[in-house]
Amino acid sequence: MQKGGELMAKELFIPKLGQTVEEVTLVKWLRSDGDAVKRGDEVLEVETDKAIFPVEANGNGVLHLGPYNAGDVLPILTVVAIIGKADEEFQTMVVSGENEAQPAAEEEASIVKSSTAQKEVTNQLQSSDGKIFVSPRAKKTANELGVDLSNVMATGAGGKRIVEADVLRHVEGQLKISPVAQKMAEAHGLDWKSISGSGTEGKIVKQDVQSALQPTAVPAETDMAVGGNRTPLTKMRRLIADKMAASVHTNASVTLVSEVDATGLVSARDRLKAEVATAWGFAPGYNEFLIKIVALALAKFPYMNSQLQAEEIVTFEEIHIGIAVDTERGLLVPVIRHANTKSLREIGQEIRGVSERARNNRIMPDELEGGTFTITNLGMYDIDAFTPVINLPQAAILGVGKIQKKPVCIQEAIVARDMMTLSLVFDHRIIDGAPAARFLQYIKNIIEDPFTLLH
Repeated sequence: MQKGGELMAKELFIPKLGQTVEEVTLVKWLRSDGDAVKRGDEVLEVETDKAIFPVEANGNGVLHLGPYNAGDVLPILTVVAIIGKADEEFQTMVVSGENEAQPAAEEEASIVKSSTAQKEVTNQLQSSDGKIFVSPRAKKTANELGVDLSNVMATGAGGKRIVEADVLRHVEGQLKISPVAQKMAEAHGLDWKSISGSGTEGKIVKQDVQSALQPTAVPAETDMAVGGNRTPLTKMRRLIADKMAASVHTNASVTLVSEVDATGLVSARDRLKAEVATAWGFAPGYNEFLIKIVALALAKFPYMNSQLQAEEIVTFEEIHIGIAVDTERGLLVPVIRHANTKSLREIGQEIRGVSERARNNRIMPDELEGGTFTITNLGMYDIDAFTPVINLPQAAILGVGKIQKKPVCIQEAIVARDMMTLSLVFDHRIIDGAPAARFLQYIKNIIEDPFTLLH
């Protein structure tokens, strides 16, 4: 872009990182102010609640950093630097007047006039013209909840942008019970209207519901427990903690355990490795077999491919299977989409791709969303069997233990067979025991005779 024959500076902004990400945390700058950069050079790293991503230079020139430091929380599309000439300095391209040139940070945002009341509260944070910007997700949530955005206090982009969290915080402030507390009370069948609130103006908060559920107070920890290292929860660890707690408290989990003769599966995998490892470029593993088998089972028993949404059970035609991956930052569950339509080779290629990106903090948030069923395999860690936690809002999860030689009685003869244990955890609110058992039995039967998958 040129203006008056001169090359204009290029704005570097936080890119969109999926449909559900509204803001990121700046992890660190990878380049210094005044560095010469080329398009594609990594300039900074940002963190979502699931992974860390590099932000690359979108032009060639000298880098001029914005006033942001490690730890700052920034909305997506925030301009964080400019790339231009050496004698330039950081500034966004917003100017006053009718022909206001808005930066890329706000290209897709709506604009609302702030109310007088809000100006009084945030007059030091808002722009001089009294305008604030609204993220698309905030606007959508406000429309769904009937919220007047002029009454919502903005906290994004230095008080100049309303994000979804601002809308939800505003709604929470209008209620006598917080959404988290209400959800917990309803999950336990507790009439929250009978609870005395300890929050602002008597609002019922999570701790009030917990106290009502556990009338006998648990003694607090004392200073006798001295020493120990304290590690603050990361955004990702907090997300995992919240999701696991929500799963345990909101669904009715039941576990079915089945010991399976995996001798046929071991034989099929060995045969496939010998025949196709060179052509495929990788040695097939057990996970691609398991995903393919589970996908076939979900197609045959679609009630396992469902979710409970409000007062309805939603059964999905698409089969998107999540596979749990252990990373240094915590558990991630990349999703293999339309698994029932893919070959073992295609599934194997996708597993390796998403697993590598997950472990290298390069996986996109959208790759972790939309799963309809999850498989978690701890066999490589010598775990015989375990009870996994359902990955909400899914209806079930399959845990896979290690394969080990065991003596088995076959037609009155004792022989050594490769045995494995499967643990199917399902939500009894959605699925009854017998249908879940038929689903697990079908998986067992294919594992014991898997050669049909090779054709």
